[in-house]
Amino acid sequence: MILFEKIRWKNFLSTGNQYTEINFTKDNTTLIVGTNGTGKSTVLDALTFSLFGKPFRKINKPQLINTVNEKDCKVEVEFVVNATEWKVVRGIRPNIFEIWKDGKVLDQFSHSADQQKWLEQNVVKMNYKSFTQIVILGSSTFVPFMQLTGNNRREVIEDLLDIKIFSSMNSIIKEKIRSTREDIKVLSLKKESLTDKIKMQKEFIDEIESRGNENIEDKKRKSRDLGEEVCVLILENEHTEEEVGELTEEQQKVTGATEKLRTLGGLRGKISQKVATITKEHKFFTDNVTCPTCTQPIEEEFRINKVEDAQNKAKELQSGYKELEEAIKNEEERERHFTQLSKEITQLTHGISKNNTKIAGCQRQIRDLESEIQRITDQLANRNTEHETLTTFQDNLKTTYDDLSSKKDTISYYDFSYSLLKDGGVKSKIIKKYLPLINQHVNRYLQMMDFYINFTLDEEFNETVQSPIHEDFSYASFSEGEKMRIDLALLFTWREVARMKNSVNTNLLIMDEVFDSSLDGMGTDEFLKIIKYVITDANIFVISHKNGMEDRFDSVLKFDKVKGFSSIVET
Repeated sequence: MILFEKIRWKNFLSTGNQYTEINFTKDNTTLIVGTNGTGKSTVLDALTFSLFGKPFRKINKPQLINTVNEKDCKVEVEFVVNATEWKVVRGIRPNIFEIWKDGKVLDQFSHSADQQKWLEQNVVKMNYKSFTQIVILGSSTFVPFMQLTGNNRREVIEDLLDIKIFSSMNSIIKEKIRSTREDIKVLSLKKESLTDKIKMQKEFIDEIESRGNENIEDKKRKSRDLGEEVCVLILENEHTEEEVGELTEEQQKVTGATEKLRTLGGLRGKISQKVATITKEHKFFTDNVTCPTCTQPIEEEFRINKVEDAQNKAKELQSGYKELEEAIKNEEERERHFTQLSKEITQLTHGISKNNTKIAGCQRQIRDLESEIQRITDQLANRNTEHETLTTFQDNLKTTYDDLSSKKDTISYYDFSYSLLKDGGVKSKIIKKYLPLINQHVNRYLQMMDFYINFTLDEEFNETVQSPIHEDFSYASFSEGEKMRIDLALLFTWREVARMKNSVNTNLLIMDEVFDSSLDGMGTDEFLKIIKYVITDANIFVISHKNGMEDRFDSVLKFDKVKGFSSIVET
């Protein structure tokens, strides 16, 4: 049970810098009065703001701070839960959110939303909707139970019956189902992978055992063929090298022809020049008997001797020139032979190079084949290791099958639990069990308020109304006064159920202007009898500006405005 003890606030709405404090446990029934705008409903906003961070009425959070002081807005509420003293402090400018336990402030969460969630789930054990259905009945922004949506109605009932744990468990189960499905997906992929590996490993072992020796023999045969080809190429190179040697020896014999031709060519040029000189001299002495230059006669004997001497020299030079021509011809032949031998030697050498390239390629292939032969030989020698690898894959596959089966069993359990924890499962059975009790109490309180109808809620919290004078009626069909009676009956019923379950049971009940608009005189009298003589285990606060009721309450708190600030004044 939550025992609310006191609340105080300052710089909150129209309240000034001095704390306004209300002791919740002082009297059983308290009337809060005051004219409009004096701040008598501020207690509602202060209470919900301190516990849930938002006011009861539709007021934006920045508007909660006093517009005159504009700072140091603070609300503190103190209560006891199972002998543990709690205090919640909230403030604006500066922002404050503190939770105190037995006089010590608790460490704050990194995010205020997380801290608020913790407060609602672990301390107050109510959210805003449930709190305003059980503790507060207002006339302005309050949404009665029957005007809530189906989901919100269920949320309130789950709080009352303390079965929200099933919703939390359902969320946990849902997450576990998601996680387990992911595990199943991973295991399924692993199973497929291991199946492929086992198939490939078996094929690999079969390849080793059935084709290993055949591959070795085939590669040895290829290696021998390449070796024979290398031998043939080597023999070809040896034969070609012998030919090159012979041609080189023959080439040595004709080496130097080019130099000799150069020398003989020079001699031929000199002889040709000599012949030209002698021919000119012979022609001069043959054609001239007088010197053309000095016009003196040339002696005949001298002239004849010169002619004969020129003829003799010409004969000698002609004979030597023929010998020189013959020598040049011989050297030219030697030079042509040298060139031919050079071409043949070059061709043979090129052939040797091509063969060497082939020999290198064959030797490289032989080495690769020998390496492959050694690898296959090692595989044959180590095929037990491959069998061990296969066994490992098979063991892993078996383990994976077992894990997959276990996960599938687990998810079937989760699915079953999930179906139980859904709204139509265990929660529905629990709600169904309490529905007769709820309907009984609602109708009992309606009769106490002289409203004789049979009002029942079904499992979906839809109402059915039976009355001799009301046919096919629903909550929306009633007048505002009749609706108020139903709202009060539901409020009292929720408190009764909470007291029985000890889930969200609390001493506090605050009602705002329930007399002022909807309830007529008779309804007011019946209502006051209920809160006076039936609801005896609560501290009830009624906010009203209706006159003449002060003597029907244990105490009266009057709010007034003094110099623009709201405060409690002595009565």
